[in-house]
Amino acid sequence: MERKLQEYARLLVQVGLNVQKGQRLVISSPVECAFFARMCAAEAYAVGCKEVVMNWHDDAMARMKYLHADDAIFDEVALWRRHFFNDYALEGAAYLAISASDPENFKGVDSGRIVRAQQASGKALKDFDRLQMSSGFPWCIASIPIPSWAGTVFPEAGEAEAVEKLWDAIFAAVRISGDGTAVEKWQRHLDTLKVRLDKLNELRFASLHYTNSLGTDLTIRLPEGHIWEAGNDVTHSGQTYIANIPTEEIFTAPLKNGVNGVVYSAMPLVHDGAIIDGFHFVVKDGKIVEAIAARGEETLKAAISVDEGAAYFGEVALVPYDSPISNQKILFYNTLFDENAACHLAFGEAYPCIEGGRKMSKEELKARGLNDSITHVDFMIGTPDLSIVGTTQDGREIPVFVDGNFAI
Repeated sequence: MERKLQEYARLLVQVGLNVQKGQRLVISSPVECAFFARMCAAEAYAVGCKEVVMNWHDDAMARMKYLHADDAIFDEVALWRRHFFNDYALEGAAYLAISASDPENFKGVDSGRIVRAQQASGKALKDFDRLQMSSGFPWCIASIPIPSWAGTVFPEAGEAEAVEKLWDAIFAAVRISGDGTAVEKWQRHLDTLKVRLDKLNELRFASLHYTNSLGTDLTIRLPEGHIWEAGNDVTHSGQTYIANIPTEEIFTAPLKNGVNGVVYSAMPLVHDGAIIDGFHFVVKDGKIVEAIAARGEETLKAAISVDEGAAYFGEVALVPYDSPISNQKILFYNTLFDENAACHLAFGEAYPCIEGGRKMSKEELKARGLNDSITHVDFMIGTPDLSIVGTTQDGREIPVFVDGNFAI
């Protein structure tokens, strides 16, 4: 176990973030994950990191705040917090987020408070959000188990057994075996993603049509000059990084006003400390005009009303149903893993996935048809029978997905 933990921390620091000598590292972590955050910090210092700065958070304290704090504070963001995120982002510091939380931590919390807090944060942390979406600094999101999360994934197991099983599932998903070969495995994986990425970019689809037995019948137009990207990326300064570990996706941005039809979720979505399940959207000219959920509908409707752009889409991601995460047949109740087990879409902010997009201003990106929002929420739509047919600029129809997997 110790070897696997060291290999995981080394993978995140040296490959996920590719921390450079003299570069700062900001780690955002739950207090329950402190031991692993320290391991990552040690790995960073070993490669010459200038300073490791911690941003601790805690499920219990966050829940107490949303339940009992003075109402006015949800419209405020402390000046120190603005400087903390924006200044380090502008500096080009590396950013590691350890994602681990109780999937239902905010059950019963007033969703209006959560939305207001998100709106305030979106306004205050504009530099951080802009640079993160446009590869202005290296960032990586990864996870380790905590008991409340593990208990949701494996409800029939005792606490210790659930945590152990979740560790095994995470190690399998991130290609950690304890034998020191993770870096080589990841390089081979990235090479495979690039082959498919190049094929998609060569085809230059004008639109994609999704159908499956759940009832999804959705057409997505793609902006002129769009490009497909994969999990590995490069900052403006040339520093390579992997934003999500694990990652199985190839993604691009849709045309904001070019999405029409109905799309059904294939998995529950954990968002704002609540579980949303059995939901679907009706979409007209890009906008979600109807949102219905069997569970968590209030949270879902709050999520698409954070701002004007929250009701439009910002990401189209292709993930084969036959993947190391999907094949574990585990519902992780964590978007980092679940979004890499199936094709997904995201409502909210679009990545600048068009030619020259990273150098464009918000106004220029919007003029090219990309969505703008302070939120970005992935939800899973991939199924074993998912069909995706692409239509090229000259009208040819080409199967992209057949029975849930790549056909190209």
